[in-house]
Amino acid sequence: MFTDMSLSNFKSWREAKSIGLAPITVFFGANSSGKTSLLQAILLLKQTAESADRTRVLHTGDERTLVDLGTMEDLIHNHSNSVGFSFGWTLPDPLEIPKGRPLDRLRFHSIVARKIEDDTEEAPLLYKMGYAFGDASIEMQREEDRSYALTYKGLSLKRRKGRPWPLPAPTRFYGFPDEVMNYYQNADRLADLALAVERQLGRVHYVGPLREYPRRSYLWAGESPANVGVRGELAVPAILAARSVRSHIVRGQTRGQKRIPFEQVIADWLRKMGIIESFKVEPVAKQRKDYEVRVRRTASSTEVLLTDVGFGVSQVLPVLVQSYYAAEHSTIIFEQPEIHLHPRVQADLADVFIDAVHCCKVQFMIESHSEHFLRRLQRRVAEGDISSKDVALYFCYTKGDHSEIEKLHVDEFGNITNWPKDFFGDEVGDLAAMTRAAMQRRKAS
Repeated sequence: MFTDMSLSNFKSWREAKSIGLAPITVFFGANSSGKTSLLQAILLLKQTAESADRTRVLHTGDERTLVDLGTMEDLIHNHSNSVGFSFGWTLPDPLEIPKGRPLDRLRFHSIVARKIEDDTEEAPLLYKMGYAFGDASIEMQREEDRSYALTYKGLSLKRRKGRPWPLPAPTRFYGFPDEVMNYYQNADRLADLALAVERQLGRVHYVGPLREYPRRSYLWAGESPANVGVRGELAVPAILAARSVRSHIVRGQTRGQKRIPFEQVIADWLRKMGIIESFKVEPVAKQRKDYEVRVRRTASSTEVLLTDVGFGVSQVLPVLVQSYYAAEHSTIIFEQPEIHLHPRVQADLADVFIDAVHCCKVQFMIESHSEHFLRRLQRRVAEGDISSKDVALYFCYTKGDHSEIEKLHVDEFGNITNWPKDFFGDEVGDLAAMTRAAMQRRKAS
């Protein structure tokens, strides 16, 4: 699970220091206040780590990637020269480092420059990158001669004799070059640090705000998708795959646990939200790869295809499926999961995320504009369904030419003690203005 992140000179963020991340982290704020950029920073690093080109420092995106951020000049704040990333995370499995305690958490940082000195290269260059864990740290930094120097503390590394050659650039934005392992004794396990970054970013799943319209049929050849897709296009294949890879969801405490079929969990939420009474996924005919999603709007209504009911079902279905389909220790990023949904359903999404955190051990990072969603989260904190420590709420806003962020302090009773002015608009002002207008019209008549 990500524990914190920091950014410098990334898009609208001149600096965002030590943003604490919880099992449920939500970013609120006006349009163009920088909320999306915070999520895009992680997606940028993820798509770079998954790129086949190991020499590419940052993969800013194309039509096939999670995000397309244009050129380096586009993504660096005020077109300055460098951008910085830092994040910490807990490890699902402790990492063994020679002559040290097994690591249960790591911290990584890097600075990527658009141009260094008189370089004529157009590709971004890694200026600095490093790791910190416990009392130890290790870092690579670019030198004036364009080689890289390795510095470290708390590690038993030793330069081998007869290896005077300089170190080349790291791989991507986070990996030690093979020469580090060759030139230094006791450096074999350093490759595990880069592998830990790749695994952490590999556990990130993203569902965007624009989700696909429902279809009359879906093709499924038996594969197990990694997630439901950016537009939720793989939600139905994920439901079918879950019959074997994640057939049941375990709910409850150690004693009295219940194993509930995956599809029943999804159906129960759709029913609880008042969207539909029931749904099922079945083949169009025997020995066919075509599947239909058939639903009933009410208990007495006729069974119809997903395309023949309200648009909201197709919008909330990918959110529900992704929340329970992801493996343990995954981080799920949602942009406006409440879009196109009724206020009641927006509020119920908070309960979905709380339940998934408890039973599936996943983490959520969410961008939202929904007051109903926030109010339900506050209520559940007050009722004790989730601890205030497991919820991190932030308000993003613009100040001059850059974005700023303020953490909302939630007490154990669900109260936000530092409520920003006009957080969701001026509701009280609107009510007062409506009352004054009504009084003036009555007086005039």
